[in-house]
Amino acid sequence: MATVNYNEKLQALLSSQSQIEAAKKDASNQEITKVLTFNIGEQVYGIEIPYVVEIIEVSPITAVPGVPDYIKGIINVRSKIVPVVNIRSRFGKPEIPFTDRTCVIHVSTGDTSVGLIVDSVADVTSITEKHISKTPELNNINQSKFIKFILEMDDGIKLVLDVDKIIDDQIREDI
Repeated sequence: MATVNYNEKLQALLSSQSQIEAAKKDASNQEITKVLTFNIGEQVYGIEIPYVVEIIEVSPITAVPGVPDYIKGIINVRSKIVPVVNIRSRFGKPEIPFTDRTCVIHVSTGDTSVGLIVDSVADVTSITEKHISKTPELNNINQSKFIKFILEMDDGIKLVLDVDKIIDDQIREDI
């Protein structure tokens, strides 16, 4: 009858468990997406790169009557007419005069393209699983439902926006 060496089995199990934990840690450090970050006042927001078409300087905006105040009008981007939304107004913040850092983030989702006016663009950040925090379900925290997820980064918290909810059915109807 063979004797079972429980110490060897225990060591083998512990070793395989530590390998599993190391693999999980490595997986949490793998890039899952990239986010373009930008500022509205002191707050840093982000949009996932797959939605971003380009970043352009603010060009003359043609006003369109009868649309909500946060839709500033339309612009011509390479012979394509693109509606422009002021993110400050969309979030209920007071508008400020444009500066040399103010720009338009041209985003696209489905068959809808929109320009988002932001105070300034910060950078592109690689996101791993460890950076993502769940969005609070409390009504007052994410009342507008614009927040897709929250990033906890070394340099602070960033709110990644849900482009589909920014360009909601109301905007699609109004443009």
